[in-house]
Amino acid sequence: MRRQRILSALLIGWACATLLLGIAWGLDRKFPPDLTRLAAHSKEVRSRDERLLRAFTNDAGQLRLTTDIQEVDPKYIELLIAFEDRRFRQHPGVDPLAILRATWQAARAGRVVSGASTLTMQVARLLEPRPRSMAAKVLEMFRALQLEARFSKEQILTFYLNLAPFGGNLEGLRAASLRYLGREPGDMSLEEAALLVALPQAPGRLRPDRYPEAARSARDKVLRRAAAVSSPFFSRAELDRARSSPLRIETSALPFLAPHLARRLARQPRLPARLVSTLDLDLQRSLETWAKREARRLGPNIAVAALVVENDSRQVRAYIGNADFWDRGRQGQVDAVTALRSPGSTLKPAIYAMAFARGLAHPATYVDDVPTRFGDYAPANFMERHYGQVSLAEALQLSLNVPAVALLEKIGPVYFTETLRHEGLRLQFGGDDSLPGLALALGGVGTTLEDLARLYAGLAHDGCLRPLVFIAAQERKRAQPCKALFGESARAAIANILGSARKPARPLMATRSPGHSRIAYKTGTSYGFRDAWAIGYSARFTVGVWVGRPDGTPNPGHYGANTAAPLLFRVFDSLPRAKAAFPWSGQAMPMQSNGQLAPGLRHLNRGIGLANRQAPPSIHFPPDGGRIEQVTGGILLLEGEGGRRPFTWIVNGEILAQRGAGRKAAWKPDGYGFHDILLRDSLGRQVRSRVELTPVLAQQRIQP
Repeated sequence: MRRQRILSALLIGWACATLLLGIAWGLDRKFPPDLTRLAAHSKEVRSRDERLLRAFTNDAGQLRLTTDIQEVDPKYIELLIAFEDRRFRQHPGVDPLAILRATWQAARAGRVVSGASTLTMQVARLLEPRPRSMAAKVLEMFRALQLEARFSKEQILTFYLNLAPFGGNLEGLRAASLRYLGREPGDMSLEEAALLVALPQAPGRLRPDRYPEAARSARDKVLRRAAAVSSPFFSRAELDRARSSPLRIETSALPFLAPHLARRLARQPRLPARLVSTLDLDLQRSLETWAKREARRLGPNIAVAALVVENDSRQVRAYIGNADFWDRGRQGQVDAVTALRSPGSTLKPAIYAMAFARGLAHPATYVDDVPTRFGDYAPANFMERHYGQVSLAEALQLSLNVPAVALLEKIGPVYFTETLRHEGLRLQFGGDDSLPGLALALGGVGTTLEDLARLYAGLAHDGCLRPLVFIAAQERKRAQPCKALFGESARAAIANILGSARKPARPLMATRSPGHSRIAYKTGTSYGFRDAWAIGYSARFTVGVWVGRPDGTPNPGHYGANTAAPLLFRVFDSLPRAKAAFPWSGQAMPMQSNGQLAPGLRHLNRGIGLANRQAPPSIHFPPDGGRIEQVTGGILLLEGEGGRRPFTWIVNGEILAQRGAGRKAAWKPDGYGFHDILLRDSLGRQVRSRVELTPVLAQQRIQP
């Protein structure tokens, strides 16, 4: 009988236990822990060696930087466990001994003397904050058991390191360490680790920058409690020395470097919260200091932007979007690296390189630098000075305008533009139509410092216009094939021409790029002195510098040669010395004299003379200001005269598709009213006609 009662009791106990386990399992599956807060990290951008450049607050306004337990000083982990939860590594999330101790102490004292929360329970509370109550405490215990069942002890500690509050809007150990210690949490003294262990107990009341005495008292409490624990990371004597040390706080703002690039990368979707860029932190910091100084020297409201690109990998090593991010007068938050600006003469090397690569010209080809009209376009040189007959090599070195336009005419402005656009370069034209003309050789187009750096890095390295690389994980594969727009001989010719140009005078600079014995560079100035450019390359790096006002207002007296070029060479002085062979050390274009060239390559201006004798295009029908009756759905024949093929007809801002690109085109109007018609020839000359289309009047019906 007794045996039966025992058996029945065991069966009932087993059934109850099974039922409770089943209920717990069901609740666990139906109400899993909410880990949403773990994903609410701040976005941070780091340098190539993973030092912090800039961090952003998360959507809740908190600064929470991703913290990996492997990057934390072990002394901090040992002090944390010793102070908060000595049996952390043994219990299943809830510590029964701690609960019994806290209950006994409360019963004896009539008040709460010590808590029974484990680190896992604290993580549960940080994941799902609730007002303090007995029900909330029970739920924390349940959540702690759930967390222990799903994650390792190391993972739970990592959750705590990322979620713990440290005062103000600081969450997580890394943010606190950078803010209060001025460095990463991988190397702390014993007293520093104890301070950061204590802060989450009452982050508002213990902030060391506001309440140093309270913070020191809390720190010493951690150190005293740790003395009762045996640890290989600290001894009793070391704990005593730490307690006797003064509270040392190096409160500082978090790093704020490369703000424009960091903002640009942080805005990109589907990128990790912790982003490793290609920037060199020390170089970036040095150039930011330099840019601020130079911008102030140049005058009020003037901005400076710069890019440093490694030629081989196309990785960006420094990115100065503006001289001072917080300077309102210079519109410091405008990123001048990506702003569309007129490039001045900086596209000329690409025009020459394309002509050389296509066999249309040679550096020794003569060109007449004289006042010349290209239809209705008459470019003039800087300072209105012309040099007569010069070689193309001399014309590029002197940045003469008439030869550059003549060469672009030979290539074709549409061909040149679309070739670069096909490789991803941004070239934007204004006005009613978007077709390029010969003025683009002198800056009549919008582009960016980033795209110019891409172009010059291609001239420096392999002739390919590869995109620049800003994120370390996206570095291109070296075996990746590319289409070279400029062959080796053309690149070598351009490099020799630009590398032999006179260097700017720099009386305030002691060095002259000794590690970069030859630098190929080109300057540019946009119309009205709005933009001053200098782009250059050495064996290893391409550097681009822009100077101007972000709002586009003129900057008289500042042009590429006297403003941007000295800054370009100052940047080269800051770069590591190159050991690689220079880009033009390979096969070069044969150095022939003009007399050794084929007859068709000896002189460029023969084609220009013919172009100047050609009449500009005109629209024969419909005449400007005409009024034409048109049948609904009918076709209207457009007729032009003069000009040079191929032609482009543009009606109401849209290109009219046609075969042969001739002087005649068929147009089917889409309605009555006023219409704008434009005819453009291959030299960029154009003429307009504005006409009114009206419906055909119905004939009177004949009466029988």
